[in-house]
Amino acid sequence: MTPLQRVLATLAHREPDRVPLFLLLTGHGARELGLSVREYFSKAEHVAEGQLRLRARFGHDCYYPFFYAAVEVEAFGGEVLYVDDGPPNSGRPILSGPEDIRRLKAPSVHDTPCLTKVLEAIRRLKSEARDEVPIIGVVMSPFSLPVMQLGFERYLDLIHDQPALFARLMEVNESFCVEYANAQLDAGATAICYFDPVSSSTITPPELYRRTGFEVARRTLCRIHGPTATHMASGRCLPIVADLAETGTSAVGVSVDEDLAALKRSCAGRLTLLGNLNGIEMRRWSPEGAAGHVKQAVATAGPGGGFILSDNHGEIPFGVPAAVLQALVEATERYGRYPLDGLDER
Repeated sequence: MTPLQRVLATLAHREPDRVPLFLLLTGHGARELGLSVREYFSKAEHVAEGQLRLRARFGHDCYYPFFYAAVEVEAFGGEVLYVDDGPPNSGRPILSGPEDIRRLKAPSVHDTPCLTKVLEAIRRLKSEARDEVPIIGVVMSPFSLPVMQLGFERYLDLIHDQPALFARLMEVNESFCVEYANAQLDAGATAICYFDPVSSSTITPPELYRRTGFEVARRTLCRIHGPTATHMASGRCLPIVADLAETGTSAVGVSVDEDLAALKRSCAGRLTLLGNLNGIEMRRWSPEGAAGHVKQAVATAGPGGGFILSDNHGEIPFGVPAAVLQALVEATERYGRYPLDGLDER
């Protein structure tokens, strides 16, 4: 099977030839090219080449042309802070009060340089992928983006105390999210990862989520012209699995902090699981330890399809050694082959 065929079978809750493996690597491409993080993300061709080299080296099942979460705040006029050994982050919030929200306008995706770089990287990967390897585009959910636009405390106050302004902010963010997602699909992305950590039960109580992030997702995802996967970026989601399925998403990125077996039972037949290897702990794993984690995850969630092995955050930390990444690939090949009967003897 090609990687795309493998993933499509999994999403259909069938067993492919083996469990798909998504190594969601971003800044690692800078190391492959011998560039600083800032230099690497300065040009689309760097990111595309980095993704090509990473997949050539490890042989995993996707391209991941995600630049950094702050690229969307950058598009709204915000600053980006760079470090040498990790992902760029957002700087000072761009919104400080009600009038800023009332005046806020969504940037035009095709007229915003930091976003057109992303689109160009996707186009370059599309020309190489030949419909054999899925290309995963990324958007921040309209409900989670305000953490960077406003700051966490102000945003939580807005949700609880100023419903009209909250609705106004969602209107702008939803419009932007849909345009950006569809632009990535038009450029060649196979699917869109909809990062929505604020909707996770770790941050938002389920009853509040159902009045806020859930409604935002339902309005937004139906306007995206391709398949989506909702990622909680390490947050918990078991209490809201049924709600996530109703948003129209196809998969959910799940946390190492939850019971993978319980998630599999809850999602069976309606959502594919993506996860749940601990990216933070992964920095300290030995190759042997990495193999053990793969075996356990595959045995728990692999039967029947509907499971893509990946990290639990949606971005493998810069400090994870190449030897551990290689061990994940080799262990998936060893333990993830269907049928999974006799896994203990492998």
